[in-house]
Parts: sequence; structure tokens; C-alpha cells
Amino acid sequence: MNAPTVSVVMAAYNGAALIGETLESLAVQTMGDFEAIVVDDRSTDDTLAVLRGWPDQRVRVIALEENGGPVRARNRAFAEARGRYIAGLDQDDLCRPERFARQVAYLDANPDVALIGSDTAVLSDGVIRPPRHPANTTPRLTEWLLRIENPLVWSSVMVRGDVARGLAPFTRPELLYAEDFDLYHRIARLGRVARVDADLLIYRQHSGGASQRYVTTMTESATRVLAEAYADVLGDEAGEAAALVARNLMGRAPPPDRATLRRLGEVMVTLQEDFFASHACVAHDVRLIRWETARRWAAVARAGLRAGTLTLGDALAVRPPHMGLGYAGFEELIVARLIGGTRKLRQTFAA
Repeated sequence: MNAPTVSVVMAAYNGAALIGETLESLAVQTMGDFEAIVVDDRSTDDTLAVLRGWPDQRVRVIALEENGGPVRARNRAFAEARGRYIAGLDQDDLCRPERFARQVAYLDANPDVALIGSDTAVLSDGVIRPPRHPANTTPRLTEWLLRIENPLVWSSVMVRGDVARGLAPFTRPELLYAEDFDLYHRIARLGRVARVDADLLIYRQHSGGASQRYVTTMTESATRVLAEAYADVLGDEAGEAAALVARNLMGRAPPPDRATLRRLGEVMVTLQEDFFASHACVAHDVRLIRWETARRWAAVARAGLRAGTLTLGDALAVRPPHMGLGYAGFEELIVARLIGGTRKLRQTFAA
């Protein structure tokens, strides 16, 4: 049997209500040379029955005898994958019809790129909302953002099979709920990481999703990934810096005081300077990286202003050089501060 161009790897657990729509989104792909390996992780609902009754012969079903969690199930699917490219997909997300065709074309045309993601719309409460990530990217911007956040949705990712098969394991179970983030970092050491600036996936956001239910575990795992990534640059300070970035940048927690915001800015500047020194960036890359970094620092500052933990003077006093205010103008910072002041008054009178 000839190997398909794309192998889709999917872990399934109690997804009977939604997995049919996900498989339908595969059935209408404009590039039909794929297989989907779906591993049922000992579901207690009708997921396995739905999978076994699915009429598309390209969908291969594996039923585990014991529940081992999503990472182990996904790794089992990967072990069975025969494709030239490996595509990630969760049981409740939806591929746009042109997803595989666009990503395969990109990887075929860019042999130095090992992993490609895409822009992603969000389905919440029955409404599809536009993507929240930068509208325009370059591989360098995506690689930089990996140092301070997770810029790629797992279900939008496609990896070269030969690169992925050189990893052991494919995804690491000990980094639960940040195993995709860890994979991107490991892949980035072996090839370029990029993104197609087109909405090729609909990410389903709901209360049952892991990103909503396991925030603490996700933050702890992301901190471990970043600490490893920062070790060569920050040495003994890598763990502290990683915790700061995971909590305030990735987790969007308001900084509790001026010192925390200042330290976060120092870490971002140090990491950015190291990135520019170690990666060849054209002028367009530099502009995008500085702009997107400024947006993120400003968002953290605004969160502190709205929470009432920072004053406007705090934010302006510790703003790093070249960081700017991102999309936020001075007026927006004032509004955020007013909101924070109102909240403090309410808390005072409530007490």
C-alpha cells in the first residue's frame, strides 16, 4: 500500500457529540491523499461506535484497552502514521477544505521549513470569530514568538514526517497541556517554523476544552518548556524568567506591582536581543518582531492598570526602550487606569 501524502493524528476521548463534524471536515478536503489515525482512549460514551461506523476508509481507528491520556493516545496514532507529512487535529476542531492543499504546497516549496501552522478562526457559542493572531507573519516572527508565547494552534500544525520521526518521543507526556508547545520548540532546533497567513482551521472553544479546564497544569508545563529554552541565554535566571513569561504574557495575569512589570520588560529585551544576534533577520522581520513584542508588553501593562495594581506612572516609568505601546495609545492607557481606579473604589466601599 502506497504511503499517503498526509497522516492526520488524533486522540479521541468522549467526543461522540462533535467528532463527526471534525471527520466531515476531513472528508471535504480539496487534497484527498491522506489517512486519519484516530486513537480512542477508552471512551465511556459512544465515540468508539461513531468511529467504527464511519464510512470513509481513509479513517483508521485504534481502540486502547486502558485510558492513558491524550498525549499517549496521540503518540500511538503517530507511531502508526505513514504519511510524508504529519497533521495535528483535535477531535472537536474543524479543518477548512483547503487546509491540506495549502500546507502541503507550502512545505513542498520551502524545504527548510520543518513545521507549518496556519491562522485560526474561533468557534464559540455558535459564532465563528476572526483570528486573534497577527494578520501578517514571517518565519522569523513565528520563531521569535515561540520564545514568549504559543503562536500556533495544535490542530493547525503540519510537520515533516522525516523530522518528526527523528524525535523520541513525538510529544512528551510529562509536559501535559503544553506538549504541543514543547514539540514546536524541539522542531525549531531541527528546521524552520512558519505559518500560512490564511484561516485554515476553526478552533472550537468551549468549557470542556483542555485550555479552559487545566490552566494551572498548562502554565506549569509551559514554564518548564521556556526554562529549557532560556537556559543558554539567562543561565540561573532562566526558571524565574520562564515563570514570569508563562504567568503574565501567556497566562495574561496582571502584574502585581511595578517591579514585576519592569522585570518582565527586561526579560523580553534580553531575549529579543539574543534572538536578533543569533538569527538572520531582514529589516521587515525586525519591524514585525518589535511591533508584535510591543503589543504584548502593552497588553500586560494595560492588564495591571485595569486591575488597579499599577498606576499610569508605573507603566510609563518602566517601559523598555524600543518597546513602544503597541496598538495602545496614551488615551487607551488612561482608560485602563480609570477602570482600575473604579474597581479599587468599589472594593473599598464594599469592604
